[in-house]
Amino acid sequence: MAVVQRPDATTAAATAPSPEPGASPVNSHNEWDPLEEIIVGRLEGATIPSNHPVVTCNIPPWAARVQGRAAGLRYPRVLVERAQRELDRFIALLRSLDITVRRPDAVDHRKRFGTPDWSSRGFCNSCPRDSMLVVGDEIIETPMAWPCRYFETHSYRAILKDYFRRGARWTAAPKPQLTDDLFEADFSVPAAGEPMRYILTEFEPVFDAADFVRAGRDLFVTRSNVTNGMGIDWLRRHLGPGYRIHEIESRCRTPMHIDTTFVPLAPGKALVNPEYVDVDRLPEVLSSWDILVAPEPDPITDRLLRITSMCGRWLSMNVLMVDEKRVIAERNHTGMLRALERWGFEPIPCDLLHYAAFGGSFHCATLDVRRRGTLESYFD
Repeated sequence: MAVVQRPDATTAAATAPSPEPGASPVNSHNEWDPLEEIIVGRLEGATIPSNHPVVTCNIPPWAARVQGRAAGLRYPRVLVERAQRELDRFIALLRSLDITVRRPDAVDHRKRFGTPDWSSRGFCNSCPRDSMLVVGDEIIETPMAWPCRYFETHSYRAILKDYFRRGARWTAAPKPQLTDDLFEADFSVPAAGEPMRYILTEFEPVFDAADFVRAGRDLFVTRSNVTNGMGIDWLRRHLGPGYRIHEIESRCRTPMHIDTTFVPLAPGKALVNPEYVDVDRLPEVLSSWDILVAPEPDPITDRLLRITSMCGRWLSMNVLMVDEKRVIAERNHTGMLRALERWGFEPIPCDLLHYAAFGGSFHCATLDVRRRGTLESYFD
């Protein structure tokens, strides 16, 4: 570790306690205020995603060939069962911390759907962090670039309608067409030393919510193979002058989602990936923050994640803050647990290693809907 100093609840409304009268049940401004309510994804019905280039460009060529043959099939039962056992224990942990847990509806993701231009089967609803972005009292459905995820938020509609009836703001970004015009023909992953390029064009706005993290009036984003410049511009204009969005440059050759690259942990403290981020090129606004450089992933988990993870080997960074001190982190990532302790946090070890095959870990698998706090600026 190195520190850089720089100057299964149901969806019925009756199961979720209401906030103070007149207040929205949705209220989350950052990644660290005391957590009160959260959505946790599901594994039921999970289907191996399609072999569309926007999916396969982010995984090694050998894995893309395997996926091409298995696309649209159910995940192997052994993978689902291992991940489900871990997920159940994670949910029990959240409830033991007096956090309300909401769950999406179970969905058969093998059903085919389409638009006038294309058709696809689904994927899964394991990662609510991707399809919805919470900013204050507003939930924004995001315009995701994977065709197999086009209707993913439908499994959360009972929850969204409940929040809306109780006072939350509910917005959906423009639904993308996802025609061939959005994707670079004959795209290839840039080699080390080559200028960065992405599979997405600027044909229309697309973004995954997981490419953004929040720190009050400031949000941070990585441009990626699921988030383009138009998507970032759309959110910037939608949020208006009360917010600022800063881009974190990623050196990852296949970037997708910021929460294995740059993670704000508490006011004035952020975790960065030394492989993907040059700490000397972070946005100037972070100059007064302490930067925690993540330790190398543990060798055993590193080897496993290189095979199973859709998000790369750095899922050790994919932690969930319970408050400014307590943090839920993967039990098997011992180097990260020790690093967090040395930096003054209180890690709560939990198992979710096998969830990697379905899209991530604790941060990916959740969407924090309500944190006890107010909108603040954490920068001069």
